[in-house]
Amino acid sequence: MKFGVVMDPIESINFKKDSTLAMMLEAQERNHEITYITSNSLFIKSGEAYAHSSRIEVRNDPSDWFSLGEEKRIKLSELDSILMRQDPPFNSEYIYNTYILEMASRSGVNIFNNPKSLRDCNEKVFATEFPQCCTKHLVSSEKSLLLEFVEDHGDTVIKPLDGMGGASIFRIKKSDPNLNVILETVTDHFSQKVMLQEYIPEILEGDKRILVINGKPIDAAIARIPADGELRGNLAAGASAVAKSLSDRDLWICNEVGPSLVERGLVLVGLDIIGDFLTEINVTSPTCFKEYKELCDIDVAKKFIQSVEVLTQ
Repeated sequence: MKFGVVMDPIESINFKKDSTLAMMLEAQERNHEITYITSNSLFIKSGEAYAHSSRIEVRNDPSDWFSLGEEKRIKLSELDSILMRQDPPFNSEYIYNTYILEMASRSGVNIFNNPKSLRDCNEKVFATEFPQCCTKHLVSSEKSLLLEFVEDHGDTVIKPLDGMGGASIFRIKKSDPNLNVILETVTDHFSQKVMLQEYIPEILEGDKRILVINGKPIDAAIARIPADGELRGNLAAGASAVAKSLSDRDLWICNEVGPSLVERGLVLVGLDIIGDFLTEINVTSPTCFKEYKELCDIDVAKKFIQSVEVLTQ
């Protein structure tokens, strides 16, 4: 099929870690024609969705992993499927791109993940739709509510709603002398909503990433173990990755969430679970494909592209 990939500049990816490159390599191996589209090249003209794009050849070579053909203007309707792999921040530009991709979907193009659901399902807030799976939490910008939550639970974690890679995440306790300034900083002086969650001590055993394809979990988890002296279980923040089997609780959470993912057209999702609790549902550009391959010998890229092929038929 004709396979488009919307992504950040390919020359600046981390070759050793990049899951989008793994998808492209698998699609190419399966003889699909790959079209490379940067996130800033999407546009609408007279009611049609377009992009400036290039045919791309990818290679599993850390010193030379791609070659681009001549740049051309194409209608997105010329493609069979498009992967939306633009990384956050989830800002107005990201939202505008989902509008353009949604226009393409009305022309019969299959978009993974569904652009409307990318807009609707904030990665932090979406998890709160499954309160039976989550620890105690609060989403607010109101100072009194935030202070009340910290007072009630004693040991908490605060995070912005639009971040990634562990940016601006703090652990705060009610006795913390910096409590007010942390709240002011993360909320931009109480003008931006944030998430507060009860601290989960099992973070020391790792923040488990479970990839889910078309509602079904991959049969393992990648636990991101925080570095010494670090709170955040993010590989971008220096965490180390280890493989773990799925617990009964993990499987229960996946079963609770899975049907909603399918209904919303969220074909590739990364669930983040600490201890027994769901903390985030990553829908924009879930990673850990290479960690699954290296640590579990599970080829997630192959499973995902196979699923895209079936859903595109």
